[in-house]
Amino acid sequence: MTPDRKPAEHQIHRKSSDGSSPGVFALEAAGLLWLDEGPVRCAPVHDVGADFLELGRIGSAQPTPEAARSFGRALAQTHDLGAEAFGAAPPVPAASSQWKRPAPEEGWRSGWFGPLEQPIEVSLEPTDSWGAFYGGQRLRPMLERLRTRGVTDSELEDIERATEAIEAGRFDDGDRPARIHGDLWAGNLMWDDQGAVLIDPAAHGDHREQDLAFLSIFGAPHLEEILAGYQEAHPLRDGWHERTGLHQLFVLIAHAVLFDPPRGGSYLGATDRAARSALELL
Repeated sequence: MTPDRKPAEHQIHRKSSDGSSPGVFALEAAGLLWLDEGPVRCAPVHDVGADFLELGRIGSAQPTPEAARSFGRALAQTHDLGAEAFGAAPPVPAASSQWKRPAPEEGWRSGWFGPLEQPIEVSLEPTDSWGAFYGGQRLRPMLERLRTRGVTDSELEDIERATEAIEAGRFDDGDRPARIHGDLWAGNLMWDDQGAVLIDPAAHGDHREQDLAFLSIFGAPHLEEILAGYQEAHPLRDGWHERTGLHQLFVLIAHAVLFDPPRGGSYLGATDRAARSALELL
Protein backbone atom coordinates (compact mmCIF):
# COMPACT_ATOMS: atom_id res chain seq x y z
CA MET A 1 0.00 0.00 0.00
CA THR A 2 0.99 3.63 -0.25
CA PRO A 3 3.19 4.27 2.80
CA ASP A 4 3.06 7.34 5.03
CA ARG A 5 6.64 8.15 4.14
CA LYS A 6 7.88 7.63 0.62
CA PRO A 7 11.01 5.43 0.35
CA ALA A 8 14.29 6.82 -0.90
CA GLU A 9 14.61 7.19 -4.64
CA HIS A 10 16.98 4.23 -4.97
CA GLN A 11 14.29 2.01 -3.42
CA ILE A 12 11.69 2.97 -6.07
CA HIS A 13 11.14 1.40 -9.48
CA ARG A 14 9.25 3.83 -11.71
CA LYS A 15 7.36 2.60 -14.78
CA SER A 16 6.22 5.21 -17.27
CA SER A 17 4.25 5.44 -20.49
CA ASP A 18 3.10 8.04 -22.97
CA GLY A 19 -0.25 8.28 -21.16
CA SER A 20 -2.26 6.98 -24.13
CA SER A 21 -3.87 4.31 -21.90
CA PRO A 22 -4.33 6.44 -18.76
CA GLY A 23 -6.07 3.80 -16.66
CA VAL A 24 -3.57 1.01 -17.15
CA PHE A 25 -1.37 1.81 -14.15
CA ALA A 26 -4.25 2.26 -11.70
CA LEU A 27 -5.63 -1.13 -12.68
CA GLU A 28 -2.20 -2.76 -12.41
CA ALA A 29 -1.76 -1.27 -8.95
CA ALA A 30 -5.21 -2.43 -7.89
CA GLY A 31 -4.35 -5.92 -9.12
CA LEU A 32 -1.14 -6.00 -7.09
CA LEU A 33 -2.96 -4.92 -3.92
CA TRP A 34 -5.77 -7.44 -4.53
CA LEU A 35 -3.35 -10.32 -5.00
CA ASP A 36 -1.33 -9.14 -2.02
CA GLU A 37 -4.33 -9.87 0.23
CA GLY A 38 -3.26 -13.51 -0.09
CA PRO A 39 0.03 -15.14 0.90
CA VAL A 40 1.74 -14.44 -2.43
CA ARG A 41 4.18 -11.55 -2.30
CA CYS A 42 3.70 -8.69 -4.75
CA ALA A 43 5.70 -5.62 -5.66
CA PRO A 44 4.66 -2.88 -3.19
CA VAL A 45 2.71 0.03 -4.67
CA HIS A 46 3.83 3.56 -3.72
CA ASP A 47 2.12 5.92 -6.17
CA VAL A 48 0.15 5.97 -9.41
CA GLY A 49 -0.30 8.66 -12.06
CA ALA A 50 -1.82 8.80 -15.53
CA ASP A 51 1.57 8.02 -17.06
CA PHE A 52 3.56 6.40 -14.25
CA LEU A 53 3.54 3.70 -11.58
CA GLU A 54 5.97 3.71 -8.65
CA LEU A 55 6.74 0.36 -7.06
CA GLY A 56 9.15 -0.83 -4.42
CA ARG A 57 12.36 -2.06 -5.97
CA ILE A 58 12.83 -5.83 -5.71
CA GLY A 59 16.19 -7.41 -4.98
CA SER A 60 17.56 -10.29 -7.01
CA ALA A 61 18.38 -13.85 -6.01
CA GLN A 62 18.52 -17.26 -7.64
CA PRO A 63 15.27 -19.20 -7.17
CA THR A 64 15.59 -22.41 -5.18
CA PRO A 65 13.40 -25.53 -5.31
CA GLU A 66 12.19 -24.75 -1.79
CA ALA A 67 11.20 -21.19 -2.72
CA ALA A 68 9.41 -22.45 -5.84
CA ARG A 69 7.38 -24.99 -3.86
CA SER A 70 6.50 -22.33 -1.29
CA PHE A 71 5.34 -20.04 -4.10
CA GLY A 72 3.15 -22.81 -5.53
CA ARG A 73 1.39 -23.18 -2.17
CA ALA A 74 0.96 -19.42 -1.83
CA LEU A 75 -0.42 -19.13 -5.37
CA ALA A 76 -3.04 -21.81 -4.70
CA GLN A 77 -4.10 -20.11 -1.47
CA THR A 78 -4.36 -16.76 -3.26
CA HIS A 79 -6.48 -18.33 -5.99
CA ASP A 80 -8.70 -19.70 -3.23
CA LEU A 81 -9.55 -16.17 -2.08
CA GLY A 82 -11.76 -16.04 -5.15
CA ALA A 83 -13.40 -13.23 -7.09
CA GLU A 84 -16.89 -11.83 -7.46
CA ALA A 85 -17.34 -13.53 -10.83
CA PHE A 86 -15.47 -14.73 -13.90
CA GLY A 87 -14.17 -11.60 -15.58
CA ALA A 88 -14.47 -9.48 -12.44
CA ALA A 89 -11.83 -6.78 -12.12
CA PRO A 90 -10.01 -6.12 -8.84
CA PRO A 91 -11.98 -3.84 -6.51
CA VAL A 92 -10.99 -0.19 -6.18
CA PRO A 93 -8.47 -0.13 -3.32
CA ALA A 94 -8.82 2.29 -0.42
CA ALA A 95 -5.20 3.35 -0.99
CA SER A 96 -6.24 4.75 -4.37
CA SER A 97 -7.44 7.99 -2.76
CA GLN A 98 -3.79 8.81 -1.97
CA TRP A 99 -2.55 8.31 -5.53
CA LYS A 100 -1.84 11.20 -7.87
CA ARG A 101 -4.37 9.61 -10.21
CA PRO A 102 -7.00 7.77 -8.14
CA ALA A 103 -8.73 4.72 -9.56
CA PRO A 104 -12.21 5.31 -11.06
CA GLU A 105 -14.85 5.21 -8.32
CA GLU A 106 -17.03 2.88 -10.39
CA GLY A 107 -14.19 0.40 -10.97
CA TRP A 108 -13.27 -1.19 -14.28
CA ARG A 109 -15.25 -2.92 -17.02
CA SER A 110 -12.24 -3.29 -19.29
CA GLY A 111 -8.54 -3.87 -18.82
CA TRP A 112 -5.39 -4.38 -20.82
CA PHE A 113 -3.21 -7.29 -21.82
CA GLY A 114 0.23 -7.27 -23.38
CA PRO A 115 3.32 -5.07 -23.37
CA LEU A 116 3.02 -1.54 -22.04
CA GLU A 117 3.91 0.02 -25.39
CA GLN A 118 1.08 -1.80 -27.22
CA PRO A 119 -1.53 -3.15 -24.79
CA ILE A 120 -4.70 -4.78 -26.09
CA GLU A 121 -7.88 -3.61 -24.41
CA VAL A 122 -9.90 -6.56 -23.08
CA SER A 123 -13.36 -6.81 -21.57
CA LEU A 124 -13.88 -7.30 -17.84
CA GLU A 125 -17.62 -7.91 -17.62
CA PRO A 126 -18.47 -10.16 -14.66
CA THR A 127 -20.28 -13.36 -15.62
CA ASP A 128 -21.33 -16.54 -13.84
CA SER A 129 -20.12 -18.80 -16.66
CA TRP A 130 -16.42 -19.40 -17.22
CA GLY A 131 -17.09 -20.40 -20.82
CA ALA A 132 -19.07 -17.24 -21.54
CA PHE A 133 -16.21 -15.15 -20.18
CA TYR A 134 -13.28 -17.07 -21.68
CA GLY A 135 -14.89 -17.78 -25.03
CA GLY A 136 -16.96 -14.63 -25.45
CA GLN A 137 -14.81 -11.96 -23.83
CA ARG A 138 -11.30 -13.33 -24.35
CA LEU A 139 -11.10 -15.55 -27.43
CA ARG A 140 -13.88 -14.20 -29.66
CA PRO A 141 -12.49 -10.63 -29.89
CA MET A 142 -9.03 -11.98 -30.76
CA LEU A 143 -10.48 -14.15 -33.50
CA GLU A 144 -12.16 -11.09 -35.00
CA ARG A 145 -8.92 -9.12 -34.85
CA LEU A 146 -7.15 -11.88 -36.78
CA ARG A 147 -9.92 -12.00 -39.37
CA THR A 148 -9.69 -8.25 -39.98
CA ARG A 149 -5.98 -8.72 -40.66
CA GLY A 150 -6.67 -11.24 -43.38
CA VAL A 151 -6.32 -14.59 -41.63
CA THR A 152 -8.76 -16.89 -43.42
CA ASP A 153 -11.66 -18.83 -41.94
CA SER A 154 -10.00 -22.09 -42.95
CA GLU A 155 -6.87 -21.16 -40.99
CA LEU A 156 -9.03 -20.35 -37.97
CA GLU A 157 -11.38 -23.34 -38.26
CA ASP A 158 -10.17 -25.33 -35.24
CA ILE A 159 -9.78 -22.21 -33.09
CA GLU A 160 -13.35 -21.22 -34.00
CA ARG A 161 -14.66 -24.68 -33.14
CA ALA A 162 -12.89 -24.66 -29.79
CA THR A 163 -14.17 -21.15 -29.04
CA GLU A 164 -17.75 -22.19 -29.83
CA ALA A 165 -17.45 -25.20 -27.52
CA ILE A 166 -16.05 -23.00 -24.73
CA GLU A 167 -18.80 -20.40 -25.20
CA ALA A 168 -21.40 -23.18 -25.01
CA GLY A 169 -20.09 -24.15 -21.57
CA ARG A 170 -18.73 -27.54 -22.57
CA PHE A 171 -15.62 -27.04 -20.44
CA ASP A 172 -17.37 -25.46 -17.46
CA ASP A 173 -16.61 -27.59 -14.41
CA GLY A 174 -18.36 -25.88 -11.52
CA ASP A 175 -15.15 -24.48 -10.06
CA ARG A 176 -15.73 -21.04 -8.61
CA PRO A 177 -13.85 -17.98 -9.93
CA ALA A 178 -10.26 -17.83 -8.73
CA ARG A 179 -8.29 -14.67 -7.99
CA ILE A 180 -5.63 -14.96 -10.68
CA HIS A 181 -2.60 -12.96 -11.78
CA GLY A 182 -3.67 -13.20 -15.40
CA ASP A 183 -0.28 -12.78 -17.11
CA LEU A 184 1.85 -15.20 -15.12
CA TRP A 185 4.76 -15.96 -17.39
CA ALA A 186 8.25 -16.33 -15.94
CA GLY A 187 9.15 -12.69 -16.70
CA ASN A 188 6.46 -11.53 -14.26
CA LEU A 189 7.74 -13.80 -11.52
CA MET A 190 10.75 -12.28 -9.76
CA TRP A 191 12.88 -13.78 -7.01
CA ASP A 192 14.64 -12.19 -4.06
CA ASP A 193 16.24 -13.69 -0.97
CA GLN A 194 12.79 -14.28 0.55
CA GLY A 195 11.30 -16.08 -2.46
CA ALA A 196 8.95 -15.21 -5.30
CA VAL A 197 7.49 -11.75 -5.98
CA LEU A 198 4.75 -11.05 -8.52
CA ILE A 199 4.83 -8.05 -10.87
CA ASP A 200 2.80 -6.79 -13.87
CA PRO A 201 -0.53 -8.53 -13.24
CA ALA A 202 -3.61 -8.51 -15.44
CA ALA A 203 -5.57 -9.66 -12.38
CA HIS A 204 -9.22 -10.72 -12.59
CA GLY A 205 -11.56 -13.57 -11.73
CA ASP A 206 -10.89 -16.63 -13.89
CA HIS A 207 -10.22 -20.36 -13.80
CA ARG A 208 -7.31 -21.30 -11.52
CA GLU A 209 -5.67 -23.41 -14.23
CA GLN A 210 -5.07 -20.28 -16.32
CA ASP A 211 -2.10 -19.10 -14.24
CA LEU A 212 -0.56 -22.56 -14.23
CA ALA A 213 -0.93 -22.90 -18.00
CA PHE A 214 0.67 -19.47 -18.54
CA LEU A 215 3.67 -20.47 -16.42
CA SER A 216 4.35 -23.47 -18.62
CA ILE A 217 4.37 -21.62 -21.97
CA PHE A 218 7.82 -20.04 -21.76
CA GLY A 219 9.08 -22.08 -18.83
CA ALA A 220 9.59 -21.07 -15.21
CA PRO A 221 12.35 -21.92 -12.75
CA HIS A 222 11.60 -25.15 -10.89
CA LEU A 223 8.17 -25.39 -12.48
CA GLU A 224 7.65 -28.94 -11.20
CA GLU A 225 8.23 -27.70 -7.65
CA ILE A 226 5.75 -24.85 -8.17
CA LEU A 227 3.14 -27.35 -9.35
CA ALA A 228 3.91 -29.74 -6.48
CA GLY A 229 3.46 -26.95 -3.96
CA TYR A 230 0.21 -25.93 -5.61
CA GLN A 231 -1.11 -29.47 -5.39
CA GLU A 232 -0.23 -29.61 -1.70
CA ALA A 233 -2.40 -26.56 -0.98
CA HIS A 234 -5.19 -27.20 -3.50
CA PRO A 235 -5.22 -30.51 -5.41
CA LEU A 236 -6.24 -29.96 -9.03
CA ARG A 237 -9.01 -31.91 -10.71
CA ASP A 238 -7.94 -35.02 -12.60
CA GLY A 239 -6.84 -34.30 -16.14
CA TRP A 240 -5.50 -30.81 -15.46
CA HIS A 241 -2.35 -31.47 -17.46
CA GLU A 242 -4.39 -32.44 -20.54
CA ARG A 243 -6.29 -29.14 -20.20
CA THR A 244 -3.13 -27.05 -20.48
CA GLY A 245 -3.75 -26.25 -24.15
CA LEU A 246 -7.31 -25.15 -23.38
CA HIS A 247 -6.03 -22.69 -20.80
CA GLN A 248 -3.21 -21.44 -23.04
CA LEU A 249 -5.53 -20.47 -25.88
CA PHE A 250 -5.95 -16.85 -24.83
CA VAL A 251 -2.31 -16.03 -24.22
CA LEU A 252 -1.32 -17.71 -27.49
CA ILE A 253 -3.95 -16.01 -29.63
CA ALA A 254 -3.17 -12.67 -27.97
CA HIS A 255 0.49 -13.18 -28.88
CA ALA A 256 -0.60 -13.95 -32.44
CA VAL A 257 -2.43 -10.61 -32.54
CA LEU A 258 0.46 -8.72 -30.94
CA PHE A 259 3.54 -10.27 -32.53
CA ASP A 260 2.73 -12.38 -35.62
CA PRO A 261 2.89 -10.97 -39.15
CA PRO A 262 -0.51 -9.73 -40.44
CA ARG A 263 -1.45 -13.06 -42.06
CA GLY A 264 -0.33 -15.19 -39.11
CA GLY A 265 2.87 -16.85 -37.95
CA SER A 266 4.29 -19.11 -35.26
CA TYR A 267 1.91 -17.99 -32.51
CA LEU A 268 -1.10 -18.65 -34.73
CA GLY A 269 0.27 -22.14 -35.34
CA ALA A 270 0.68 -22.67 -31.59
CA THR A 271 -2.88 -21.43 -31.00
CA ASP A 272 -4.18 -23.89 -33.58
CA ARG A 273 -2.38 -26.77 -31.86
CA ALA A 274 -3.78 -25.71 -28.48
CA ALA A 275 -7.28 -25.54 -29.97
CA ARG A 276 -6.96 -29.07 -31.36
CA SER A 277 -5.78 -30.34 -27.99
CA ALA A 278 -8.86 -28.75 -26.39
CA LEU A 279 -11.17 -30.31 -28.97
CA GLU A 280 -9.67 -33.73 -28.24
CA LEU A 281 -11.05 -33.43 -24.69
CA LEU A 282 -14.66 -33.40 -25.95
